[in-house]
Amino acid sequence: MTEPWERHAEWWQREFTDGADPEYTEQILPMVAEHLAGVDDLVDLGCGEGQVARVASAAGVRRVIGLDPAIAQVDTARRRGGGPTYLQAGAAGLPLAGAAADAVVACLVLEHIPELDEALAEVARVLRPGGRFLFLLNHPLLQTPGSGWIDDQVLDPPEQYWRVGPYLDEATTMEQVERGVFIEFHHRPLSRYLNAARSVGLVLDHMAEPPPPPGFLARAEEYTSAASIPRLLFLRFARTD
Repeated sequence: MTEPWERHAEWWQREFTDGADPEYTEQILPMVAEHLAGVDDLVDLGCGEGQVARVASAAGVRRVIGLDPAIAQVDTARRRGGGPTYLQAGAAGLPLAGAAADAVVACLVLEHIPELDEALAEVARVLRPGGRFLFLLNHPLLQTPGSGWIDDQVLDPPEQYWRVGPYLDEATTMEQVERGVFIEFHHRPLSRYLNAARSVGLVLDHMAEPPPPPGFLARAEEYTSAASIPRLLFLRFARTD
């Protein structure tokens, strides 16, 4: 999992950080900030170059620790500063004491790693009772591999619809997201995430399926006809006692 992110860190930073990506600036970062109200100690799991962690610090979170397995991401996060502390670590083994945080955020991270159960167990371990886990991921139903907008002009009359790929089948794919850039994705149905979280004491208490933000639609004309199809799923869990 780590090697592609080391090799493609510069691509990620160029395309998705520092205001370059409207889904982050218009949707993801404001959503995270909203749900961090009252948080003092936050762990940003798979923090990349730190944009979520910096937003948390700017929102008043007292202590923010960003963790990422790719040193190329951690080094850039440290250079960009903004308040958080950054450490190199994978999601399945966090270098933190138990009950160290009252919130953990994982933003577009867990669908890229194979160790889902181990990662969620670590989230539960480092959370205090009553703490919250903010989990943002590519929508596991509507962004399943093979999904996409179909404009079928062969049929009479023509049909337009959103095709959903093989949703129930867990699968690992290497997807070319840009020329020469291949990223590993692990597709899992929603029930897999919810049941795995519940098994370690994380209980869902909020869910959102926001539509794509205006800035994304303005840059992706091919998606405009599917503007009612969410790309993002947001799940907020509470850590039980």
